[in-house]
Amino acid sequence: MWVPVAGLPSLLALSALTRGGRFCILRFGAARRKDVLAGNRRGLSDIHPQLLSNVGFGKSSSRVYRCRSEIKRYITSPRLAETLVQILQGKGDASQPILECNPGPGILTQALLGSGAKVIALESDKTFIPQLESLGKNLGGKLEVVYCDFFKLDPRSRGIVTPPVMTSEMLFQNLGIEALSWSKGDFCYLKLLANPRTPNLYQALSVLCQIACGIKVLNKELVEQNMCLIQLTPHRDLFTGNLTPFNYDVFFHMLRQCFMKRNAKLVDHLHSLSPIDALHILKQIKKNKNVKVIDMYPQDFHRLFETIECSKEDTCKWLYDDFMEDVIL
Repeated sequence: MWVPVAGLPSLLALSALTRGGRFCILRFGAARRKDVLAGNRRGLSDIHPQLLSNVGFGKSSSRVYRCRSEIKRYITSPRLAETLVQILQGKGDASQPILECNPGPGILTQALLGSGAKVIALESDKTFIPQLESLGKNLGGKLEVVYCDFFKLDPRSRGIVTPPVMTSEMLFQNLGIEALSWSKGDFCYLKLLANPRTPNLYQALSVLCQIACGIKVLNKELVEQNMCLIQLTPHRDLFTGNLTPFNYDVFFHMLRQCFMKRNAKLVDHLHSLSPIDALHILKQIKKNKNVKVIDMYPQDFHRLFETIECSKEDTCKWLYDDFMEDVIL
């Protein structure tokens, strides 16, 4: 349900607290996922799924959506809201704001504010905006309401977007969040070359760069000044096989989702990434069911992606939002 802040990458992470709709609460971290039919949704948490009944959830009917999977749900039960607040208490830094997506009428929002939390509410339905804004009166800025659809951040189209669709850069700018720069002594080249043998530096960027390019450090004489000269040579065979210019963004999404909880078992991430049998996928790439994300080398992630792409088990390979609306091309 939450991930700690470690600076903010280019996208926000999603760990849904939902069953049949599009509602989540999270702290800050990194990605996005596709809406799927209610039968394929997992309740409470993608990492440790526990099904929730629909008791305490209401449906939003103020908008007409393009497909059934677009139905949104929001909490209507104060008792359920208080339960969720109790779950969140004691997790992470209490001074960090909580990002609430599709809060609807604000039942959970009110409970969070009552516990002393600072809340950023991203609501995609204008109907609820006035009600949400009224909850923040006389609270000294503890509630910020933004007209935004979190589940449609960073559309694949490169056109101009209009709210509630936004780019992550637009959202971060509105929230006053600045890009995280390299800290002194935190050298870029070490992260580019990192792997499971250097787990503290290993991240999605490491995998992307090593899959895409040959990396060579040419000069370390300026390391004391936090500078060095690096040569990146794109691999000629990068877009061969099943990783192509048309699906590379899904590969990025897979990595971001996995590294959001880097010490978790890979099989747990696969349940929220693909409808295909996770254990069967692991068997095909010759990994055991207990392998962790942090134990996977860049080549392993590449092989994992291509294995899922080649699978004939299901016509739908990924749980990923593949279309955007409200986009001006």
